[in-house]
Amino acid sequence: MKKFFGKVKDWFKRHKPSKRRLIQLYAALLYNANIKGFLSGSIYKGGSKYLCVPGLNCYSCPGAVGACPLGALQNALAASGTRAPTYVFGIIILFGLILGRTICGFLCPVGLGQELLYKIKTPKLKKSRYTRIFSYLKYVILLVLVVAIPLMYAQVLPVPGFCKYICPAGTFGGALGLLVHPENADMFGMLGPLFTWKFVLLAAFCVASVFIFRFFCRFFCPLGALYGFFNRFALIGVKLDKNKCTDCGLCVAHCKMDVKRVGDHECINCGECISVCPAKALSWKGSKLFIRENTVDPVPAEEAKPLGALLKGGSAQTAIEEPAAAAGGVVLTEVETAPAEAVRLPETVQTENTADSGSCAAAKPKKKLGRGFWLQFAAWAAALALLLGALLYYNVFAESGKRYTEGNQVGDLCADFTLDKLGKEGEFALSETRGKVVIINFWATWCGPCVAELPHFEELYRKYSEELEVIAVDSGNETASAVLPFLEARGWLDYGISFAMDEEGEDGMNLFRRLGGTDSLPMTVVLDREGVIVYNSIGSVTYEKLEEIVTPCL
Repeated sequence: MKKFFGKVKDWFKRHKPSKRRLIQLYAALLYNANIKGFLSGSIYKGGSKYLCVPGLNCYSCPGAVGACPLGALQNALAASGTRAPTYVFGIIILFGLILGRTICGFLCPVGLGQELLYKIKTPKLKKSRYTRIFSYLKYVILLVLVVAIPLMYAQVLPVPGFCKYICPAGTFGGALGLLVHPENADMFGMLGPLFTWKFVLLAAFCVASVFIFRFFCRFFCPLGALYGFFNRFALIGVKLDKNKCTDCGLCVAHCKMDVKRVGDHECINCGECISVCPAKALSWKGSKLFIRENTVDPVPAEEAKPLGALLKGGSAQTAIEEPAAAAGGVVLTEVETAPAEAVRLPETVQTENTADSGSCAAAKPKKKLGRGFWLQFAAWAAALALLLGALLYYNVFAESGKRYTEGNQVGDLCADFTLDKLGKEGEFALSETRGKVVIINFWATWCGPCVAELPHFEELYRKYSEELEVIAVDSGNETASAVLPFLEARGWLDYGISFAMDEEGEDGMNLFRRLGGTDSLPMTVVLDREGVIVYNSIGSVTYEKLEEIVTPCL
C-alpha cells in the first residue's frame, strides 16, 4: 500500500500544473465568472460588459463578464463615422504597453485550449521556414477583416468581419454555448450556411491544434498580431542580456512559436526558454522591481590580505588565475597556501560551527522565508480573493441571465409602453393603437438577419396600413446617434413603419426584456386588436410567415 501511494505521489509530481498553466486557468475562469449563464442559457449584460478583457473571449459566451477587445474594436470602427474610437484604442494600447504578447502566453483562454489539445499524443508538425512565412497571415486578417471591412461598410451595414466569418471563440463560446441549452432550441431556426462554415472552421482549428502548436494563434489571430507590435516596448516579458548571450541558439530552437529571436513579435513570453539558456542571459522584464538580487558583500580594502600573504605557507590550498598571453585562455597555477585565519570570507558566506560535528542543527542553519516568497504569497492571495469575489457577485448578486417572460407570453395581454420615434416627431404609444394589429420587431444594426428582414415589415405595412401598426425597436445597446445615420443611408427614415430605441422602464427592464427577450436577435411579437400576444418568437421571419400570422387577426 505504501508503494502504491508513493507511485501516486510521484505521478502528481510529474503532472502538476506549472504556474503559467495555473494563471491560464485562472484567467479563463475569471473572464467567464458568470457560471449561472451556462445554466440559464443567457448572457450577462451588466456594467462590466462595457470593459474589455485582455485576451480573446467572446462577448456572447454565457459566462463572459467582459467584452472581447477584438470585437469591441470592430464594432467601434463600424460605428465611429468621423470620430476615432478612442476608448477601444486606448485600452488595447494600455494592455500592449504593459504586457505585450504576455497576454497570449498567460491570459488567453483560446491559447490555453490549443495548448491542451496539443498535449494529445500524436506525431507533431515542427516549425520551419514555411510556418514562419504562414505566420504573417494574421497580419493580413487584421488589416482586412478587423479594420478595412468594418470601415468600408460602416454607413451601410456594420460588419465585424473577423467575428462574423472566422472567430472560433465566438462559435464555441457564443453560438455553441447558447445552442446547447434547451431554452434556446428556437435558435436553431436562425442557423444557416454562415454557421455551417464557422462550425467547420472551428473543427479544423481544433484538429490542427492537435498536430501544430497553437495553430490558430500563430497563423490566424489578429489580436496576437496587434499585441506583437508592443512586444519590444512592453513592461513585462522576456528580455535578453546581449552581454551574456553566446548566440548558441538554444532558446530559439526550444521555442515552439515562429520566433527569430527572443522577444520579437511572434514571442508569446511564456518564459520556457529561460531555463534552457546555459549563459543565463534570459530573464523577466521588471523582475528587479519585485526580486532583490543575492549579492556578496565586498571585502573592505583595509581587511583584505595582499597577494604576498597568500604566497606564504599555511593550511588552505588555493589557485590563482593568470592570463595566458599566447592563447588568450586561463592557466590555473597551484600555489602554497596561507593560514586559515589569513583568508577572510564575506559575512554572507561565513558559517559558525561551534557545536559538535554530530549536531545536525548546528551544521544546517534554519532557512528564513525571503521577500520573494511573501510577494508571491500576497499576489496569489489577492488573485484568489478577486476570483472568489467575482464568482460570488456574478452568480449570487448580479441580475444576469434572468428571463423576464412572466405575464408576456402568448395569450397574455401586453402591458402598455411608450417610445420616442426615431427620425420623426411624436411617440409610439401602445394605448393609442387599440383596434389595430401591432407588430413589434426587435433588431440591431449589427444583426445581419435583422437588417435583411426589415423590408418585409414595411411591405406588409403598406398592404394593411389602415389596420396595422409596426414599430422596429433597436435593442442592440446602441445610441440614437449611431442608428440614425444607418437608417438614413438605407432610406428607411421614409418608411411608414416607426423606428425607436429601446428604453429602460420603471421596473428597470427595457421592452425587449419585458416581452421575454433573452440575448438573441431578431425577435418578433404580434398583438391582436385587443393587445393580446398571439406570436412571440426569436428568429428571422419571411414575408409569407408574417402574412400568415397577421391575416387571421385583421
